[in-house]
Amino acid sequence: SQKRSNSSPETPRPKRSLSSRSPCALLSPSSLSPGLTPSQKYAARGSRGEVVASFGSIQGPSWSGRGGDSACIPKLFGLPEENLTKSYKFMFQKAPDVREVLSWRIEELGEALRSHHGLEDFAPASLPAQEAVTVLGRIGCDSNGKLNAKSVVLEGERERCSGGQVPLDLSELKEYSLFPGQVVALEGTNSTGRRMLVSRLYEVTHP
Repeated sequence: SQKRSNSSPETPRPKRSLSSRSPCALLSPSSLSPGLTPSQKYAARGSRGEVVASFGSIQGPSWSGRGGDSACIPKLFGLPEENLTKSYKFMFQKAPDVREVLSWRIEELGEALRSHHGLEDFAPASLPAQEAVTVLGRIGCDSNGKLNAKSVVLEGERERCSGGQVPLDLSELKEYSLFPGQVVALEGTNSTGRRMLVSRLYEVTHP
């Protein structure tokens, strides 16, 4: 039986030389494919403008444009104050403005959830509660990775929770579908003020 050769920094293993019959040597980028003629250059092609396939019958349509003063003039859609009419730097918003928009969005969707499910006033999510309470907030992630059942946190609104976050325990929910930034209403207990055990998730259901 042949012994395996040892390789070390003092005695490196010799590199294998490619055989002339190796397909890698024949099909390397520096060589041409065997038995085939090289393709012509793109600029030297002779089938420019040739119709390869057509579908349906065309009975000589005529296209004409009037132009001049009767040309189409685009108009803004909606109210003038809601349209962007000047240059705008995307993603250059100030942090207080972003916070105001997010807080307003939570309140708007919270009012829709309240009226849809007939809920009472929402309680602060960060305060300890021995009994079940209903809270409102935005779903977030406590890490830089993907959202999973162990990394879900609820960011409360600024009016009741001052934007505080509380981790969520979703073990009692049979099924749920959450994503970062989703505004939800939750029912659960938070006996220590550090983690909320969620027993019900309120969502707006469409018929």
